[in-house]
Amino acid sequence: MTYAHLYRHRWLLIRLPIVLAVVVMAAAAWRWLYPMPPTQLTISSGQADGAYQRHAMRYAEAFSRHGISLEIHSSEGSATNLQRLQAQPPQTDLALVQGGFGWSSAAGAARSAADVQTLGSVDIEVLWLFSREQPMTSLLDLVGKRVAAGPDGSGHRAMLQRLLKQMQVDLGQVAMTAHSGVAARDALLRHEVDAVFMVAAPSAPGIGALLSARGVYLASLRRTAAISERNNYLENRLLPEDTLGPGQPPADTPVLTTPTHLLVRQDLDPALKRLAAAVAMEVHGGADAFHRAGEFPALRFSDFPSAPEARRVLSQGLGGLEALLPFWWAQVLQRLLVIGVPMLLLALVLARLVPAWVRWRLENRVTRWYGELRFIENDLANNAVNLGGMDLSRIHGRLNGMETAIVGEGLPPELAQRCYTLRQHVNFVRQRIREYRGR
Repeated sequence: MTYAHLYRHRWLLIRLPIVLAVVVMAAAAWRWLYPMPPTQLTISSGQADGAYQRHAMRYAEAFSRHGISLEIHSSEGSATNLQRLQAQPPQTDLALVQGGFGWSSAAGAARSAADVQTLGSVDIEVLWLFSREQPMTSLLDLVGKRVAAGPDGSGHRAMLQRLLKQMQVDLGQVAMTAHSGVAARDALLRHEVDAVFMVAAPSAPGIGALLSARGVYLASLRRTAAISERNNYLENRLLPEDTLGPGQPPADTPVLTTPTHLLVRQDLDPALKRLAAAVAMEVHGGADAFHRAGEFPALRFSDFPSAPEARRVLSQGLGGLEALLPFWWAQVLQRLLVIGVPMLLLALVLARLVPAWVRWRLENRVTRWYGELRFIENDLANNAVNLGGMDLSRIHGRLNGMETAIVGEGLPPELAQRCYTLRQHVNFVRQRIREYRGR
Protein backbone atom coordinates (compact mmCIF):
# COMPACT_ATOMS: atom_id res chain seq x y z
CA MET A 1 0.00 0.00 0.00
CA THR A 2 1.55 3.31 -1.12
CA TYR A 3 1.54 6.60 0.69
CA ALA A 4 -0.56 8.06 -2.09
CA HIS A 5 -3.21 5.35 -1.56
CA LEU A 6 -3.20 6.03 2.18
CA TYR A 7 -3.58 9.74 1.66
CA ARG A 8 -6.37 9.42 -0.91
CA HIS A 9 -8.35 7.21 1.52
CA ARG A 10 -7.20 8.94 4.70
CA TRP A 11 -10.68 9.03 6.30
CA LEU A 12 -11.04 5.26 6.01
CA LEU A 13 -7.44 4.11 6.35
CA ILE A 14 -6.01 6.67 8.78
CA ARG A 15 -8.61 8.63 10.71
CA LEU A 16 -11.10 5.82 11.31
CA PRO A 17 -8.44 3.45 12.77
CA ILE A 18 -7.19 6.30 14.97
CA VAL A 19 -10.71 6.90 16.29
CA LEU A 20 -11.27 3.19 16.92
CA ALA A 21 -7.90 2.83 18.69
CA VAL A 22 -8.60 5.84 20.92
CA VAL A 23 -12.06 4.49 21.77
CA VAL A 24 -10.52 1.14 22.76
CA MET A 25 -7.89 2.89 24.88
CA ALA A 26 -10.53 5.02 26.57
CA ALA A 27 -12.67 1.96 27.29
CA ALA A 28 -9.67 0.13 28.75
CA ALA A 29 -8.76 3.11 30.94
CA TRP A 30 -12.40 3.42 32.08
CA ARG A 31 -12.52 -0.26 32.97
CA TRP A 32 -9.12 -0.82 34.59
CA LEU A 33 -7.45 2.50 35.44
CA TYR A 34 -10.48 4.52 36.62
CA PRO A 35 -13.41 2.12 36.95
CA MET A 36 -16.88 3.13 38.10
CA PRO A 37 -17.61 2.45 41.77
CA PRO A 38 -19.58 -0.73 42.49
CA THR A 39 -23.32 -0.35 42.94
CA GLN A 40 -23.55 -2.71 45.90
CA LEU A 41 -21.91 -2.57 49.32
CA THR A 42 -22.11 -4.74 52.40
CA ILE A 43 -22.03 -3.77 56.06
CA SER A 44 -21.49 -5.97 59.08
CA SER A 45 -23.81 -4.59 61.73
CA GLY A 46 -24.62 -6.51 64.90
CA GLN A 47 -27.40 -8.40 66.58
CA ALA A 48 -30.92 -8.05 65.27
CA ASP A 49 -32.23 -6.07 68.26
CA GLY A 50 -29.20 -3.81 68.68
CA ALA A 51 -28.40 -0.21 67.83
CA TYR A 52 -25.89 -1.28 65.14
CA GLN A 53 -28.69 -2.96 63.19
CA ARG A 54 -30.80 0.18 63.40
CA HIS A 55 -27.88 2.31 62.20
CA ALA A 56 -27.27 -0.08 59.30
CA MET A 57 -30.91 0.08 58.22
CA ARG A 58 -30.74 3.88 58.14
CA TYR A 59 -27.53 3.68 56.12
CA ALA A 60 -29.21 1.38 53.62
CA GLU A 61 -32.07 3.84 53.16
CA ALA A 62 -29.67 6.76 52.65
CA PHE A 63 -27.42 4.83 50.23
CA SER A 64 -30.44 3.78 48.16
CA ARG A 65 -31.22 7.43 47.45
CA HIS A 66 -27.80 7.66 45.79
CA GLY A 67 -28.26 4.53 43.67
CA ILE A 68 -26.19 2.24 45.94
CA SER A 69 -27.58 -0.97 47.40
CA LEU A 70 -26.36 -1.74 50.94
CA GLU A 71 -26.63 -5.35 52.07
CA ILE A 72 -26.76 -5.76 55.85
CA HIS A 73 -25.04 -8.75 57.46
CA SER A 74 -25.93 -9.29 61.11
CA SER A 75 -23.24 -10.57 63.46
CA GLU A 76 -22.44 -11.38 67.09
CA GLY A 77 -20.86 -7.96 67.53
CA SER A 78 -17.76 -5.78 67.15
CA ALA A 79 -15.13 -8.50 67.24
CA THR A 80 -16.83 -10.42 64.43
CA ASN A 81 -17.35 -7.22 62.45
CA LEU A 82 -13.65 -6.35 62.61
CA GLN A 83 -12.64 -9.89 61.67
CA ARG A 84 -14.87 -9.73 58.60
CA LEU A 85 -13.36 -6.42 57.56
CA GLN A 86 -9.78 -7.63 58.03
CA ALA A 87 -10.31 -11.03 56.37
CA GLN A 88 -8.43 -11.81 53.16
CA PRO A 89 -10.35 -11.29 50.98
CA PRO A 90 -12.57 -8.90 52.98
CA GLN A 91 -16.01 -10.28 53.82
CA THR A 92 -17.60 -6.85 54.12
CA ASP A 93 -17.06 -3.26 52.98
CA LEU A 94 -18.26 -1.38 56.06
CA ALA A 95 -18.49 -2.34 59.71
CA LEU A 96 -19.62 -0.85 63.00
CA VAL A 97 -17.11 -1.46 65.79
CA GLN A 98 -17.05 -0.18 69.36
CA GLY A 99 -14.01 1.57 70.81
CA GLY A 100 -11.18 -0.50 72.19
CA PHE A 101 -10.59 -2.73 69.17
CA GLY A 102 -8.02 -0.52 67.44
CA TRP A 103 -4.44 0.47 68.12
CA SER A 104 -5.21 1.90 71.58
CA SER A 105 -5.97 -1.46 73.19
CA ALA A 106 -4.49 -4.89 73.69
CA ALA A 107 -7.42 -6.38 71.81
CA GLY A 108 -6.36 -4.61 68.66
CA ALA A 109 -2.63 -5.20 69.01
CA ALA A 110 -2.67 -8.74 67.62
CA ARG A 111 -3.56 -7.49 64.16
CA SER A 112 -2.55 -4.33 62.41
CA ALA A 113 -5.24 -1.73 61.83
CA ALA A 114 -3.51 -0.56 58.64
CA ASP A 115 -5.89 -2.47 56.38
CA VAL A 116 -8.96 -0.70 57.78
CA GLN A 117 -9.84 2.96 58.17
CA THR A 118 -12.44 4.85 60.13
CA LEU A 119 -14.91 7.25 58.56
CA GLY A 120 -15.56 8.68 62.00
CA SER A 121 -16.99 8.02 65.42
CA VAL A 122 -20.73 7.98 64.87
CA ASP A 123 -22.23 7.34 68.30
CA ILE A 124 -21.56 7.00 72.03
CA GLU A 125 -21.99 3.65 73.73
CA VAL A 126 -22.31 3.15 77.47
CA LEU A 127 -20.94 0.30 79.54
CA TRP A 128 -24.17 -0.83 81.21
CA LEU A 129 -24.28 -3.14 84.23
CA PHE A 130 -27.68 -4.26 85.49
CA SER A 131 -28.47 -6.50 88.45
CA ARG A 132 -31.61 -7.91 90.01
CA GLU A 133 -31.08 -7.76 93.74
CA GLN A 134 -29.43 -4.36 94.31
CA PRO A 135 -27.28 -1.87 92.37
CA MET A 136 -23.69 -2.98 91.94
CA THR A 137 -20.83 -0.59 92.51
CA SER A 138 -17.90 -2.48 90.97
CA LEU A 139 -17.16 -5.12 88.39
CA LEU A 140 -15.65 -7.13 91.22
CA ASP A 141 -19.22 -7.75 92.36
CA LEU A 142 -19.57 -10.10 89.37
CA VAL A 143 -17.21 -12.68 90.86
CA GLY A 144 -19.16 -15.89 91.46
CA LYS A 145 -22.17 -14.57 89.53
CA ARG A 146 -23.88 -15.58 86.30
CA VAL A 147 -23.57 -12.71 83.84
CA ALA A 148 -25.30 -12.19 80.50
CA ALA A 149 -22.35 -10.80 78.53
CA GLY A 150 -23.33 -11.49 74.92
CA PRO A 151 -22.06 -14.20 72.60
CA ASP A 152 -18.44 -14.86 71.67
CA GLY A 153 -17.40 -12.28 69.07
CA SER A 154 -19.49 -9.56 70.67
CA GLY A 155 -18.07 -6.31 71.95
CA HIS A 156 -19.94 -6.81 75.26
CA ARG A 157 -18.02 -9.92 76.17
CA ALA A 158 -14.65 -8.66 74.89
CA MET A 159 -14.97 -5.47 76.95
CA LEU A 160 -15.99 -7.27 80.14
CA GLN A 161 -13.19 -9.81 79.83
CA ARG A 162 -10.62 -7.06 79.28
CA LEU A 163 -11.74 -5.03 82.32
CA LEU A 164 -11.89 -8.09 84.57
CA LYS A 165 -8.35 -9.06 83.55
CA GLN A 166 -7.15 -5.57 84.46
CA MET A 167 -8.69 -6.09 87.91
CA GLN A 168 -6.79 -9.38 88.28
CA VAL A 169 -10.02 -11.41 88.18
CA ASP A 170 -9.81 -15.00 86.94
CA LEU A 171 -12.36 -15.24 84.13
CA GLY A 172 -13.29 -18.69 85.32
CA GLN A 173 -14.82 -17.05 88.41
CA VAL A 174 -17.51 -15.36 86.29
CA ALA A 175 -20.04 -17.53 84.47
CA MET A 176 -20.81 -15.71 81.22
CA THR A 177 -23.82 -16.53 79.07
CA ALA A 178 -24.61 -15.48 75.49
CA HIS A 179 -27.80 -13.54 76.34
CA SER A 180 -27.97 -9.99 75.04
CA GLY A 181 -30.52 -7.25 74.51
CA VAL A 182 -34.15 -8.03 75.33
CA ALA A 183 -33.24 -11.71 75.77
CA ALA A 184 -30.83 -10.70 78.54
CA ARG A 185 -33.60 -8.76 80.29
CA ASP A 186 -35.86 -11.80 80.13
CA ALA A 187 -33.12 -14.08 81.44
CA LEU A 188 -32.50 -11.66 84.33
CA LEU A 189 -36.18 -11.54 85.24
CA ARG A 190 -36.40 -15.34 85.11
CA HIS A 191 -33.46 -15.59 87.52
CA GLU A 192 -31.38 -17.41 84.89
CA VAL A 193 -28.61 -14.83 85.31
CA ASP A 194 -27.63 -12.53 88.16
CA ALA A 195 -26.42 -9.55 86.10
CA VAL A 196 -26.34 -8.17 82.59
CA PHE A 197 -23.32 -6.42 81.08
CA MET A 198 -23.77 -4.61 77.78
CA VAL A 199 -21.94 -2.03 75.70
CA ALA A 200 -24.65 -0.24 73.78
CA ALA A 201 -26.02 3.16 72.83
CA PRO A 202 -28.79 4.53 75.06
CA SER A 203 -31.20 4.17 72.13
CA ALA A 204 -30.67 0.40 71.86
CA PRO A 205 -33.96 -1.50 72.41
CA GLY A 206 -32.38 -3.81 74.98
CA ILE A 207 -31.29 -0.86 77.13
CA GLY A 208 -34.76 0.61 77.20
CA ALA A 209 -36.18 -2.77 78.14
CA LEU A 210 -33.77 -3.14 81.07
CA LEU A 211 -34.18 0.42 82.34
CA SER A 212 -37.97 0.07 82.43
CA ALA A 213 -38.05 -3.42 83.96
CA ARG A 214 -39.28 -3.70 87.56
CA GLY A 215 -36.76 -4.98 90.03
CA VAL A 216 -33.78 -4.33 87.72
CA TYR A 217 -31.12 -1.89 88.91
CA LEU A 218 -28.51 0.07 86.97
CA ALA A 219 -25.07 -0.08 88.57
CA SER A 220 -23.51 3.08 89.91
CA LEU A 221 -19.85 2.20 89.40
CA ARG A 222 -17.09 3.61 91.56
CA ARG A 223 -13.58 4.51 90.39
CA THR A 224 -14.75 5.14 86.81
CA ALA A 225 -12.15 7.90 86.44
CA ALA A 226 -9.36 5.44 87.25
CA ILE A 227 -10.71 2.93 84.73
CA SER A 228 -10.91 5.55 81.98
CA GLU A 229 -7.36 6.72 82.74
CA ARG A 230 -6.16 3.15 82.25
CA ASN A 231 -8.08 2.73 78.98
CA ASN A 232 -7.90 5.73 76.67
CA TYR A 233 -10.81 4.47 74.57
CA LEU A 234 -13.11 4.93 77.61
CA GLU A 235 -14.45 8.22 78.93
CA ASN A 236 -15.92 8.97 82.36
CA ARG A 237 -19.31 10.68 82.08
CA LEU A 238 -22.36 11.46 84.16
CA LEU A 239 -25.76 10.21 83.01
CA PRO A 240 -28.23 12.71 84.56
CA GLU A 241 -31.45 11.63 86.19
CA ASP A 242 -34.43 11.16 83.82
CA THR A 243 -32.24 11.71 80.73
CA LEU A 244 -33.72 8.69 78.93
CA GLY A 245 -37.25 9.06 80.32
CA PRO A 246 -39.02 9.28 83.66
CA GLY A 247 -36.93 7.38 86.17
CA GLN A 248 -34.35 6.39 83.52
CA PRO A 249 -32.05 6.55 85.37
CA PRO A 250 -33.65 7.26 88.72
CA ALA A 251 -30.61 9.27 89.86
CA ASP A 252 -27.49 10.88 88.46
CA THR A 253 -25.27 7.93 87.55
CA PRO A 254 -21.55 7.89 86.69
CA VAL A 255 -20.96 5.75 83.62
CA LEU A 256 -18.15 4.81 81.27
CA THR A 257 -18.61 5.42 77.55
CA THR A 258 -16.79 4.43 74.37
CA PRO A 259 -17.28 5.63 70.78
CA THR A 260 -18.81 3.64 67.94
CA HIS A 261 -16.61 3.62 64.84
CA LEU A 262 -17.85 3.32 61.29
CA LEU A 263 -15.01 1.41 59.64
CA VAL A 264 -14.26 0.82 55.98
CA ARG A 265 -11.75 -1.39 54.23
CA GLN A 266 -8.81 0.64 53.02
CA ASP A 267 -9.02 -0.38 49.36
CA LEU A 268 -12.67 0.61 48.92
CA ASP A 269 -13.29 3.03 46.06
CA PRO A 270 -12.54 6.61 47.29
CA ALA A 271 -15.83 7.90 45.90
CA LEU A 272 -17.73 5.39 48.03
CA LYS A 273 -15.72 6.42 51.09
CA ARG A 274 -16.77 10.02 50.49
CA LEU A 275 -20.36 8.99 50.02
CA ALA A 276 -20.30 6.82 53.16
CA ALA A 277 -18.94 9.74 55.18
CA ALA A 278 -21.72 11.97 53.83
CA VAL A 279 -24.30 9.30 54.68
CA ALA A 280 -22.91 9.09 58.22
CA MET A 281 -23.30 12.86 58.56
CA GLU A 282 -26.90 12.56 57.43
CA VAL A 283 -27.74 9.67 59.79
CA HIS A 284 -25.82 10.76 62.89
CA GLY A 285 -26.04 14.55 62.66
CA GLY A 286 -28.75 14.86 65.32
CA ALA A 287 -28.49 15.20 69.09
CA ASP A 288 -28.42 12.31 71.57
CA ALA A 289 -28.02 11.72 75.27
CA PHE A 290 -24.27 12.41 75.24
CA HIS A 291 -23.77 14.81 72.34
CA ARG A 292 -25.32 17.81 70.68
CA ALA A 293 -26.49 18.07 67.10
CA GLY A 294 -23.62 18.33 64.63
CA GLU A 295 -20.97 16.82 66.92
CA PHE A 296 -21.05 13.45 65.17
CA PRO A 297 -19.56 11.98 63.04
CA ALA A 298 -16.19 13.00 64.47
CA LEU A 299 -12.57 11.87 64.09
CA ARG A 300 -11.27 12.78 67.55
CA PHE A 301 -10.16 10.00 69.88
CA SER A 302 -10.14 7.56 66.99
CA ASP A 303 -9.06 3.99 67.58
CA PHE A 304 -8.24 3.51 63.89
CA PRO A 305 -6.47 5.52 61.16
CA SER A 306 -8.88 7.95 59.56
CA ALA A 307 -9.64 7.87 55.85
CA PRO A 308 -8.42 11.03 54.02
CA GLU A 309 -11.73 11.12 52.16
CA ALA A 310 -13.61 11.24 55.47
CA ARG A 311 -11.45 14.11 56.75
CA ARG A 312 -12.31 16.19 53.71
CA VAL A 313 -16.02 15.41 53.78
CA LEU A 314 -16.43 15.95 57.52
CA SER A 315 -14.64 19.31 57.35
CA GLN A 316 -15.83 20.62 53.99
CA GLY A 317 -18.68 18.39 52.84
CA LEU A 318 -18.88 16.79 49.41
CA GLY A 319 -17.07 18.95 46.89
CA GLY A 320 -16.83 19.43 43.15
CA LEU A 321 -19.25 17.59 40.92
CA GLU A 322 -20.46 15.36 43.77
CA ALA A 323 -21.89 18.44 45.50
CA LEU A 324 -23.74 19.57 42.36
CA LEU A 325 -24.94 16.35 40.72
CA PRO A 326 -26.43 13.04 41.83
CA PHE A 327 -23.67 10.66 42.92
CA TRP A 328 -23.80 8.39 39.87
CA TRP A 329 -23.88 11.18 37.30
CA ALA A 330 -21.00 12.89 39.09
CA GLN A 331 -18.88 9.74 38.70
CA VAL A 332 -19.72 9.45 35.00
CA LEU A 333 -18.90 13.11 34.33
CA GLN A 334 -15.63 12.87 36.25
CA ARG A 335 -14.49 9.99 34.07
CA LEU A 336 -15.56 11.81 30.92
CA LEU A 337 -13.40 14.75 31.98
CA VAL A 338 -10.42 12.68 33.14
CA ILE A 339 -10.47 10.09 30.35
CA GLY A 340 -12.75 11.33 27.58
CA VAL A 341 -11.36 14.84 27.07
CA PRO A 342 -7.66 13.81 26.84
CA MET A 343 -8.54 10.93 24.54
CA LEU A 344 -10.61 13.24 22.32
CA LEU A 345 -7.73 15.69 22.09
CA LEU A 346 -5.36 12.81 21.28
CA ALA A 347 -7.68 11.61 18.50
CA LEU A 348 -7.96 15.12 17.02
CA VAL A 349 -4.19 15.68 17.09
CA LEU A 350 -3.39 12.30 15.52
CA ALA A 351 -6.13 12.71 12.93
CA ARG A 352 -4.38 15.88 11.77
CA LEU A 353 -0.74 14.92 12.24
CA VAL A 354 -0.73 11.49 10.60
CA PRO A 355 -2.32 12.59 7.28
CA ALA A 356 -0.05 15.64 7.33
CA TRP A 357 2.96 13.37 7.77
CA VAL A 358 1.83 11.15 4.86
CA ARG A 359 1.38 14.22 2.66
CA TRP A 360 4.84 15.43 3.69
CA ARG A 361 6.27 12.08 2.58
CA LEU A 362 4.57 12.45 -0.80
CA GLU A 363 5.73 16.03 -1.24
CA ASN A 364 9.23 14.99 -0.25
CA ARG A 365 9.20 12.34 -2.97
CA VAL A 366 8.17 14.92 -5.58
CA THR A 367 10.93 17.19 -4.31
CA ARG A 368 13.50 14.41 -4.76
CA TRP A 369 12.36 13.95 -8.37
CA TYR A 370 12.83 17.66 -8.90
CA GLY A 371 16.31 17.36 -7.43
CA GLU A 372 17.18 14.51 -9.77
CA LEU A 373 16.02 16.57 -12.73
CA ARG A 374 18.17 19.43 -11.51
CA PHE A 375 21.27 17.18 -11.51
CA ILE A 376 20.56 16.11 -15.08
CA GLU A 377 20.11 19.72 -16.18
CA ASN A 378 23.36 20.72 -14.46
CA ASP A 379 25.20 17.93 -16.29
CA LEU A 380 23.78 19.12 -19.55
CA ALA A 381 24.60 22.76 -18.82
CA ASN A 382 28.21 21.94 -17.87
CA ASN A 383 28.75 19.64 -20.88
CA ALA A 384 29.55 16.85 -18.44
CA VAL A 385 27.53 14.38 -20.45
CA ASN A 386 28.50 12.56 -23.60
CA LEU A 387 25.36 12.78 -25.67
CA GLY A 388 26.08 9.57 -27.42
CA GLY A 389 26.37 6.05 -26.35
CA MET A 390 26.01 4.97 -22.74
CA ASP A 391 25.39 8.40 -21.20
CA LEU A 392 22.42 9.05 -23.48
CA SER A 393 20.88 5.68 -22.66
CA ARG A 394 21.43 6.28 -18.97
CA ILE A 395 19.75 9.70 -19.03
CA HIS A 396 16.82 8.40 -21.04
CA GLY A 397 16.42 5.51 -18.62
CA ARG A 398 16.41 7.85 -15.67
CA LEU A 399 13.82 10.13 -17.30
CA ASN A 400 11.60 7.19 -18.32
CA GLY A 401 11.83 5.68 -14.81
CA MET A 402 10.96 8.99 -13.30
CA GLU A 403 7.95 9.50 -15.53
CA THR A 404 6.74 5.96 -14.89
CA ALA A 405 7.05 6.50 -11.11
CA ILE A 406 5.17 9.79 -11.32
CA VAL A 407 2.32 8.20 -13.24
CA GLY A 408 2.31 5.02 -11.14
CA GLU A 409 2.41 6.83 -7.82
CA GLY A 410 -1.12 8.04 -8.33
CA LEU A 411 -0.66 11.18 -6.28
CA PRO A 412 -3.80 12.71 -4.75
CA PRO A 413 -5.54 15.66 -6.39
CA GLU A 414 -3.88 18.09 -3.95
CA LEU A 415 -0.53 17.26 -5.56
CA ALA A 416 -1.78 16.81 -9.12
CA GLN A 417 -0.62 20.26 -10.19
CA ARG A 418 2.94 19.58 -8.99
CA CYS A 419 2.94 16.20 -10.79
CA TYR A 420 1.73 17.82 -13.99
CA THR A 421 4.44 20.48 -13.73
CA LEU A 422 7.06 17.79 -13.00
CA ARG A 423 6.11 15.83 -16.12
CA GLN A 424 6.40 19.03 -18.14
CA HIS A 425 9.90 19.50 -16.76
CA VAL A 426 10.79 15.92 -17.71
CA ASN A 427 9.66 16.63 -21.28
CA PHE A 428 11.59 19.90 -21.19
CA VAL A 429 14.81 18.01 -20.32
CA ARG A 430 14.17 15.55 -23.16
CA GLN A 431 13.75 18.51 -25.51
CA ARG A 432 17.05 19.97 -24.36
CA ILE A 433 18.77 16.65 -25.02
CA ARG A 434 17.39 16.70 -28.57
CA GLU A 435 18.68 20.28 -28.97
CA TYR A 436 22.15 19.26 -27.79
CA ARG A 437 22.23 16.39 -30.26
CA GLY A 438 21.21 18.68 -33.09
CA ARG A 439 24.25 20.90 -32.62
